[in-house]
Amino acid sequence: MRDVAKSYAEVRVTGGDSSLHIQTPRGLLIVELPAGVSLVEGSCREAPERGDEIHFRMRLNVDQHTDDTGALGSVMERLQVRESYSFHCQSCGTRVLEERVFKRVLPLPNCNWSSLVDDWCCHPDPFANLKLLPRAEDCLLGDTHLLVPLDRGCEETLTQELSPITNKMAEGQNQDTPKPNRRRTLVSCKSCTAGLGEAVAPGTLKLYITEVTVRPSVGDSQFDTSPDRSLFLEQTIAARLVELSSSQSVFRFSIQASDGKAFILLWLLNSDSLIASFSATPSSTVRGDAVTSPGHHQCSEHQSPTEAGSAVKVLYLPCSPSASTHQDVVDTWEKDIGVHPLELPLTTCQELLSVLTASTSCLPPSLHSMNSYQVAYMRL
Repeated sequence: MRDVAKSYAEVRVTGGDSSLHIQTPRGLLIVELPAGVSLVEGSCREAPERGDEIHFRMRLNVDQHTDDTGALGSVMERLQVRESYSFHCQSCGTRVLEERVFKRVLPLPNCNWSSLVDDWCCHPDPFANLKLLPRAEDCLLGDTHLLVPLDRGCEETLTQELSPITNKMAEGQNQDTPKPNRRRTLVSCKSCTAGLGEAVAPGTLKLYITEVTVRPSVGDSQFDTSPDRSLFLEQTIAARLVELSSSQSVFRFSIQASDGKAFILLWLLNSDSLIASFSATPSSTVRGDAVTSPGHHQCSEHQSPTEAGSAVKVLYLPCSPSASTHQDVVDTWEKDIGVHPLELPLTTCQELLSVLTASTSCLPPSLHSMNSYQVAYMRL
């Protein structure tokens, strides 16, 4: 910003009709606000300077329902009994489960339920070594997955393959006494080989909500795939964070791969943010050279938001040994029963980290981090 203005005295921010007018020595930049959003006149205030950045704080008026941008929440909120649904591979759009009508749609208990049984029962655990599985025409809802019965039609659309996982060390044991290795039956789309989940028992599928889309049956085997895999993943996870924080009053989450090891620590700060993105043009952008034009002549530039919508603000911390320099924070979260684990495929964990990192990179450098954590916004 210092290449545009040397001090606050050289910058003037005012509000127009649903727009911001930013006057600098290089010219005027007019930034249109999303529909229904306007600046509270006289609310713009200078914020403390941060390095080479000049910050302003202001109040905005948001019309009722303006932040309702069509976000429908996760599939967990939309599944209904006695409605016909089809399940599609999110990667290629192929229908992998034909018209399913569920007589029961039931939530699974908290992922830590088995560890609490000792507090509930005065006799040996009656649920030891038992799995909660769906009956015919059931759909069981986990935090990030669905359990549904397998049918004969799956043989034509799904591929099952045994795959070993990494040995997990028994707690308190040395490296010479690993826990027995177990194999999972991975389930993938036969059309594009994308992983969708696993077969947790004979006749039962576990499908991750980040890998499949569930839609009312319309009699067509194909539908338009999501134009952006990253956006689908971002919106799906953001919706689940909001739903879980609302229903269970949890705000800290441990994103884990199937081996149970934390991959990302996520802290949900708020879910009422409104973000707008702007497309940069050769003559102007919304960053430090926002009002720079060819030749650096005085000019008036105009920016309109290409999209605007609701978002959640999160703090995050990568947990991989190569990425995390705050192992003490990771250790503290792993021991805290208030942290809610969310299991995702390893590749999806990596994709989610890329989404968060990309969001952080869009923020001014001084806003990239807060204490030990990185800051990001996830669209709903």
